[in-house]
Amino acid sequence: MAKGVLYCMTTVVPGLIKIGKTTKENYESRMYSLERNGYSNVAGLKRYFAIEVEDYDEKETMLDEIFSKSQVPNTELFALDIDLVVQLLSSFDGNQVFPEKESKKKVFEKATKDRQVKVDLSKIPDGKYHISTTKKGFGKIKGTMRVENGIFIVEKGSTCVPSKADWLPEARRSAIIKNDILQEEVECNSPSTAGWIVLGHSNNGWSIWQNEEGQFIDIYRQK
Repeated sequence: MAKGVLYCMTTVVPGLIKIGKTTKENYESRMYSLERNGYSNVAGLKRYFAIEVEDYDEKETMLDEIFSKSQVPNTELFALDIDLVVQLLSSFDGNQVFPEKESKKKVFEKATKDRQVKVDLSKIPDGKYHISTTKKGFGKIKGTMRVENGIFIVEKGSTCVPSKADWLPEARRSAIIKNDILQEEVECNSPSTAGWIVLGHSNNGWSIWQNEEGQFIDIYRQK
């Protein structure tokens, strides 16, 4: 039984991943090459999960068959949720190669949790959502978030409360703010990140953004 490594990688294209195989001896050089040179005209590859298994040729063929409808023709690229692939790979018997400092159990549990978050976020209908509140020492806060195809966009003109946090998400750090007003819309990957833009601190986006009827968006997650 041939033993080798099955791996999956993210790419610069959201939702497009690479699934491949290599030997344990060639794993590091293969990752080095892909991460620096790209693959099939796609750049920005980054290793995400890898496991050494028995019968790796047969298992890779099985993966190709399972995900064939999501495969880019004549490549090892797939339009897939990478956490779904990690759930499957981490359930195989074998030695985890990457990440090195997390157990297979922990990786599986994280992938399962991350997939559920994505499912919950997909339930939020496209449209506009609002924050309208008051902060002591600052005044009125008004923000608008537009949801389009799973992207959470904080609209230009939203209030941005000055932040005293030691850490800020990249979306807030790079936001163009003048006189506490957002000058350009900002794309975020979650309602909580969008909340950072307006509130300037960590938050539970599910319980701060409201729809046009005044309901918090948590109602969509509970259905």
